[in-house]
Amino acid sequence: MKMLSTLWNRFEEGFIVFLLTAMTLVTFVYVLLNNLYSIFYYFGSLFEFSEGLSNFFYNLGDHVIDMAQAMTWSNALTKALFAWLIFFGIAYGVRIGGHIGVDALVKLARTPVQRTIGLIACLTCLGYAILITIGSFEWISTLMHAQIGADDLGHFGIKQWHIGMIVPFGFAMVLLRYLEILYRIVRQGQVGLGLIDEAADAAKLSATDTGNAS
Repeated sequence: MKMLSTLWNRFEEGFIVFLLTAMTLVTFVYVLLNNLYSIFYYFGSLFEFSEGLSNFFYNLGDHVIDMAQAMTWSNALTKALFAWLIFFGIAYGVRIGGHIGVDALVKLARTPVQRTIGLIACLTCLGYAILITIGSFEWISTLMHAQIGADDLGHFGIKQWHIGMIVPFGFAMVLLRYLEILYRIVRQGQVGLGLIDEAADAAKLSATDTGNAS
């Protein structure tokens, strides 16, 4: 079970890296093509004394601008990848305790009180995750029956439900993460919602900076 959990954690991190990389590459290529053609046009005008050389650069510029205009799907794909990054990343945020130290005040209470607050918060998050998972699954079922093509991506065979399916999947993963946290709180393995104490980390970093400054 531990090995399976480790494999999933590695896949989770790798998939997030893949989404970020894909978004960056698509945007980079689109911006590059939209600015590269002007360079070829510049060289075309620079070598007007040679008709063959000038036409060569002008033709290259025309080809590049045609490629840029054909990438009308790039914006839609980037938004779809960003949506996947958000909803896939929610469970990852739960796993690493990415709550920006919102439990700093709770840390001032005694451990039993912290555990009680953590239990209530965990149950609340579980209820929310269940509602969103069920609601989004019904929404995706409707889109699957409608078979509506995604904006600017429909001609590639991509439907709206292909993009939207990340919502129920992402919240199902959130549900599993909070069930894991609930189990640990009940077994007294932890008291809060995260695996990382960001308030303690911030205090430690501040102390380190103060020591270096002195």
